Amino acid sequence: MRINELITSINNGDYDISIKKLYPNKDIIDRRERIIKLANDFCELYGDMDVTLFSVPGRTELSGNHTDHNNGRVLAASVDIDIIAIASKVEGNTVRIKSVGYREDAVDISCPSPENVRKGSSSAIISGIADYFNKHGYVSGGFYAYTTSDVMTGSGLSSSAAFEVMCARIFSEFYNEGKISAMELAKAGKHAENEFFGKPCGLMDQAACASGGCLWMDFENNTDPQTEKIDFDLAKYGYSLCIVNTGGNHADLTEDYAAVPSEMRSIAALMGKTVLRCCDEADFMGRISYLRTLVGDRAIMRAMHYFAENKRVDAQKDALLNGKIDEYLNLVTASGNSSFKFLQNVFTTHNVSEQGISLALAITEHFGAVCRVHGGGFAGTVQAYIPTEKVADYKKTVEAVFGENACNVYTIRPYGAAVVTKEEIIG
Repeated sequence: MRINELITSINNGDYDISIKKLYPNKDIIDRRERIIKLANDFCELYGDMDVTLFSVPGRTELSGNHTDHNNGRVLAASVDIDIIAIASKVEGNTVRIKSVGYREDAVDISCPSPENVRKGSSSAIISGIADYFNKHGYVSGGFYAYTTSDVMTGSGLSSSAAFEVMCARIFSEFYNEGKISAMELAKAGKHAENEFFGKPCGLMDQAACASGGCLWMDFENNTDPQTEKIDFDLAKYGYSLCIVNTGGNHADLTEDYAAVPSEMRSIAALMGKTVLRCCDEADFMGRISYLRTLVGDRAIMRAMHYFAENKRVDAQKDALLNGKIDEYLNLVTASGNSSFKFLQNVFTTHNVSEQGISLALAITEHFGAVCRVHGGGFAGTVQAYIPTEKVADYKKTVEAVFGENACNVYTIRPYGAAVVTKEEIIG
């Protein structure tokens, strides 16, 4: 479909069925206008070309706080915010991507190499995705794309993973008949982020963005995790999922983030293993007196969190499969308490006067709601489960402290990395 045909079709409401599926609780006129603006921007920059519309969601971690990096288990879900792209296949090996608010990236992907990219850049991600495709028997090639995202950077909802999966989904659609699996798209994103972008992330974020819905993941085999989709419609239980952005400063937190997996692995190493997943919990508990003299007490408590959190993930999965929402929410509280007391990732010890996450948790508990730290921690966001009829009051309460639009309500989205047409959403 030509870009001007797409604009006309969306204006006429031809895409409304698909738009309503992607954004069930959002204003359809607003969502139409968002896509039309992007299409006009694409046309202005690249001309009236044949185009395809793509959408990749952000994600929220439901359970498994800091477990995946030690080959643990995680429960995550995609949510109804996304990065959308309008893209056109072109001849040659040049990828050009313009994202709203950023400079255009123009990348030659004919011979991608980590040595020839600028670490931490979007162009590094594009090169890394192409490199994964080339090394795993897939086809990559040129395309032009214009993107816009409401998965805000620093929100803890995986904006970078969504961008990575978007690039991989475009390569899949244009050069591989759209047949590359969600997990392969996720692995391409992880490869790009690890080897080209320069960030040692795990696979959880990319897998959740690519797959869609509520996803249980077991990273015992870190290169080929076991996954299971779970039907989870929070609205039918009368709850809404809220993410509160406390506005904390993420600067200079690298040491805090790195210490969590490092301390867990230091214990595993003393027990003759590489990661805690390979260690026997009873053996660990029997050695605490000795281990604490070598690694300190915080590392011991973080390992205790790991073992307990892994079991909680499975218990929460079972609760959802059996429709036991109260049991699930009790385990959410237990996960949050463990992260606060044992994992200790709700504030940095380098700046104890700033404890936005701790304060948001305290306010939410005072409100009478279930909550936990969301994502990496130390600064950033809190996850809260609020009875739907009380969401307006909760939003007013937390935004009085953390500012307007600090609290956002999300719906779990069943679609992962997708092509959007008038008739359907193709995952």
